[in-house]
Amino acid sequence: MELTRLRGFRDLFGADARAMSLVEERARAIAKRYSIREIRIPVLERTQLYLRSTGETTDIVEKQMYTFTDRDEGETLVALRPEGTPGVVRAYIEAGFDRTEPEQRLFYSGPMFRRERPQKGRYRQFYQFGVEVFGRPDAACDAELLIMIDEFCRDLNVPFTMEVNSIGDQKCRPAFREALVKWGRAHWDQLCDDCHNRIDRNPLRLLDCKIDAKLAESAPNSLDSLCDECRAHFGTVKELLSAANVVYKLNPRLVRGLDYYTRTAFEVMAGGLGAQSTVVAGGRYDGLVETMGGSPVAGIGFAIGVDRMALAVEAALALPGAAPDAVIISIGAAATSRAVEIARDLRAANISVEMLSPERKMKTLLARASKIGARFAVIIGDDELTRGVVQLRDLKESAQQEVTVDNAVEIMKRARSG
Repeated sequence: MELTRLRGFRDLFGADARAMSLVEERARAIAKRYSIREIRIPVLERTQLYLRSTGETTDIVEKQMYTFTDRDEGETLVALRPEGTPGVVRAYIEAGFDRTEPEQRLFYSGPMFRRERPQKGRYRQFYQFGVEVFGRPDAACDAELLIMIDEFCRDLNVPFTMEVNSIGDQKCRPAFREALVKWGRAHWDQLCDDCHNRIDRNPLRLLDCKIDAKLAESAPNSLDSLCDECRAHFGTVKELLSAANVVYKLNPRLVRGLDYYTRTAFEVMAGGLGAQSTVVAGGRYDGLVETMGGSPVAGIGFAIGVDRMALAVEAALALPGAAPDAVIISIGAAATSRAVEIARDLRAANISVEMLSPERKMKTLLARASKIGARFAVIIGDDELTRGVVQLRDLKESAQQEVTVDNAVEIMKRARSG
C-alpha cells in the first residue's frame, strides 16, 4: 500500500509554513496587547459537548464531525474537536470560573477537524486562533473585539472587508424566526433539500445557505425585528466602531451557522481568496454558558481561520521561504570544531545560520548556499583558524572580505536592516 496523506489533509513547507506561523505569531502578539490569556484545550472531547453547544441541526454535527467510540469501559462516544468555543466554555465551567471569577479573557490556538469537501482554503484538518471573553454583556466589549480584529488585519497588511449585524435575543428573535419560516414556505419550490430540512428546526440557517444565497437576498432581515434593548446595544456597537475609525459594512442578513449566537454577529472577508474568503467570524453567545450547565454568564468571541488568513498573507506579501542569513563552510577537522562555536555565537546574536557539510567541495557548497537563499557564506579553514578570522562572502554582491567574527555579525545585521 502506498503511504500518502489522507484526502483533505496537507503538509506545509517553506513559504506556506512561514505564512501560517506569521499569522499565529501576530495573533498572539495582539492578544497580549489586549490582555488576553492563553488556554489550551484537548483535541478530543465527548461528542455530547458539541450536540449540546454547537447544535444537532448544524452541518458540523450532522455531517462533518469525526466521531468514534472509545475503548474505555463506558464505550464513550468521542469526537475530534470541530471548533474551539465549546471546549473553552466547558473548561471555563469545569474550572468554576462562572461562579468565582466570571470575567475572563482567553485565547486558544490549534488544529480543528471537520469531514467536509476539501478545496483551496477548506481542509479537513485546519487551524484556528480564537478569542473568548466571558462576563461582559456590554456593547463596548463587542466593539473592542471588532477593533482588535481590524488592528490584526491591518497589522498583516491584508485587504479585508468587515460585515456586522445583530440577530437579536430570546425576546425578539422568535418574531424573526417566524418571518423566515413564512418566507421559506412561500419559496418552498426554490429552496434546496438542506433548507427544506432546516426550515422548521433552525430557520436562521436559510440565510447561511450557499446554494440559495441569491434567493436569500429577498428574505426578511433581522434588524427589522429587533427589540428596543437589542437595537440600543447594536447602536452603541456601531457608534464605538465609528469613533475608532473602523470601517465596516452593515449586512442585515448575516447570521452565524451555529445555534448559540445572539445579538452581534460579524464576519471578515479577505480579498483574493474567491469563494473561501471568510477569514474571521464570530459573535455574542450570552446563553451558551448556562445552556452547558454553568451560571448565566454572558460571552462573546471570534475565530481566525489561520489557513485562509495565511493564503491572504501570501497573496498580499508574496512571502519567500525562510532563508538563513548565512551558511558556514569549514575546511578541515580543526576548522569544523571552530565553525560549531562560530555558529553558536552568530545564533546568539540573532543571526540565522545553516552549517553545511565539510565533506563537500567548495563549489558545491556555494551553490547550495545560493539555492537556499542565504545572503552570506562564512568560510573558515586552517589558515583563518590560525589568524582568528573568517572569510565573509556576500553572495548577493559576489564580494568577499576577511573579517573577525564580531565584524561579520555587524556586517550581516546592517545588510538585514538595510
